Amino acid sequence: MRWGHIGMILALVVATPLLARLYLWLRGAPRIYERPEEVPAQPVALILGAGLRADGSPTAVLADRVRAGVELYRLGKVEALLLSGDGRSSPYYNEPEAMRRLALRLGVPEQALRVDPEGLRTLESCRRAREIFGFTRAVVVTQRFHLDRALWLCDAAGIEAVGLAADRSPYGPRRLWWTVREIPASLSALAEGLLLRAGHRGSR
Repeated sequence: MRWGHIGMILALVVATPLLARLYLWLRGAPRIYERPEEVPAQPVALILGAGLRADGSPTAVLADRVRAGVELYRLGKVEALLLSGDGRSSPYYNEPEAMRRLALRLGVPEQALRVDPEGLRTLESCRRAREIFGFTRAVVVTQRFHLDRALWLCDAAGIEAVGLAADRSPYGPRRLWWTVREIPASLSALAEGLLLRAGHRGSR
């Protein structure tokens, strides 16, 4: 194989994830809001899991997501919060329960909370929001770096979604790593979303 061919293959390997990232960014940008006051009313806020501290409390990232969702509820933008995360992989690790406790402390009534302990990945959270909980419209609440991908996956799952950026804290150098990580994650999500859409069409 000639060096020119090798260079072309390497260029494709590098460019493909970048193009996937750009596509999801362009597709999601018009539906992403920075302020809860600007978000159009929807039936539910889908709040995605983001890890726990050693003591079982939400990380700063997860706490910011819950707080942003609570702001939507207080403003009357949503009627319920769907708290979706990992609540099954370990008896000592339960993201949705930690999210539920925080939402209750912040004043959201129990009847307005829905808990999904099987949202281990963004794709599963979106799919289950549609198939298990029956929501067809939602506000997806997560940090800005993650929103493009989450909106694409919710769209693929059959949910008309808008996004609220939950960036409330200075996350330090981790933000750069998250941004870089989204490049390969976007390519994976693009493929997963296309497969999910194809599956929906095939089942009709």
